[in-house]
Amino acid sequence: MNAPMPTPDVRPVGDLPHAVGKTAARALQLAGVESLAQAAERTEKELLAIHGVGPKAIRILRSALADQGRSFRDG
Repeated sequence: MNAPMPTPDVRPVGDLPHAVGKTAARALQLAGVESLAQAAERTEKELLAIHGVGPKAIRILRSALADQGRSFRDG
């Protein structure tokens, strides 16, 4: 049986927090989200629909956005 390929660490991606993890960072980048500003243009539901982005990444992004006085788009 072949071992799965490790997820490449693409961090940092723009100003996304390093704590989101390499899988979520890669998934966000592939979905065209490379900054907190771009994350703020999406709803939490839209981001959660990206394979590789889970509740932990959303919590980290929410906190980082709040630190800037921003939030996800309502939806």
